[in-house]
Amino acid sequence: MPSQNPPRAYSGAHFNLELDHDKEVGLFRSIEGGGVKVDVLSYQAGNSFEAIKQLGKPKFEDFKIQVGMSMSSVFYEWIAEFFRGGCTRKNGAVVAADFYYNERARREFTNAMITELAFPKLDASDKNAAYMNVTICPEEIKFVKGSGQKLQFTEANAAQKLWAACNFAMLLDPKPLERSLLRCTKIEGFTLKQKPIEYHHGFQRWASKIPGRIEYPNLSFTIPEADAQPLFEHMAKHGVGGAPMPIDEINGSISTYDNANKPLFHLHFFGGRLLNATVDKSDAGSEEFKQVKFEMAIEKMDFAYEKYEFMKLMEDE
Repeated sequence: MPSQNPPRAYSGAHFNLELDHDKEVGLFRSIEGGGVKVDVLSYQAGNSFEAIKQLGKPKFEDFKIQVGMSMSSVFYEWIAEFFRGGCTRKNGAVVAADFYYNERARREFTNAMITELAFPKLDASDKNAAYMNVTICPEEIKFVKGSGQKLQFTEANAAQKLWAACNFAMLLDPKPLERSLLRCTKIEGFTLKQKPIEYHHGFQRWASKIPGRIEYPNLSFTIPEADAQPLFEHMAKHGVGGAPMPIDEINGSISTYDNANKPLFHLHFFGGRLLNATVDKSDAGSEEFKQVKFEMAIEKMDFAYEKYEFMKLMEDE
C-alpha cells in the first residue's frame, strides 16, 4: 500500500553550500549540474539476437554555481588559490531546503576542485548586479536524505553586498610610462580554465581527476581616446616595431566596490602585452565620447578579497 502521507514537494529556491564541514559558506544565486551518469555497455554473443547489457563506470557532473559577494572568506580563498594555479580540493555538500529553510536533501561531494571561473562584463553604464560563474569538479557525489534541521545563516551572509557592474576601477602600471588610474568605461567578461585530466587506476570504479594547466584569458578594456595616446605609443614601439620588452611588461589591477564605495575584491594581472587596438566608429551625428578598445594578453592573474588595500598601489615608488 502506498503511503497515505507522502513527503510534500518543495521548490528549488532555497539552497546552501557547505565546504569542509563549514555550514556557513554563504548564499549564492543559482546552481546547476551535480548529477550522476553511468554508461551502458552492450555485448552480443554468438548468433543471439539479444544484447547483454551491463553498467559501466559512473561519471559525476560538475557543479556550476553563480555567486556574488555574499559568500564567506573560505570560498573566496578557494578562488584565490585557483587564480594562482593551485589545486585545493574541498569536501562539502549542496543542501536543498523547503520554504521554511528546513533541510530536505543533500548532495555530498568529495575531492572537488575549481576548474573554471567566468568573470562578468563590467560597464560604467550598467547598474545591474554582477555575478561570477564558478565550475566545481568533484570526484564523487552521493545523494543523501536531508536531516530536517533548519539552515544556519550568519548576519554577514544574510546581508547581501550588492556588486553592481558599474562599480569598478582599473589601474595600469606600464613601467616605461607613469602609473595611472585609467578612466576605463568597460571591461569585457573573461574566463579562466583549468581542464581536469581523468586517471583510471586499480579497482576504483570512477576516475580520479588531476588538475591540468591553468589558462589565463586575454583582457579587453575600453578607455576614452583622449587617454589612449600613451598606450598607442607603447603598442607602436613593442607591438608594431618589435622592440623587446623584458622589462616593460604591463602590470595592473581591477578593483570592484559596493554602492557605499567600499572595496569588495581586486584582480591583479601581470605580464601584459598589448596586441590589439580598435577605435570607435566616427559618425557626424554621434554625440558620444570617442573610445578605444584594447586587447591585452596576460601571463598571470591573482585574486584578493577585501584583504588587499587598493590605495597601496598609489603610494610613491
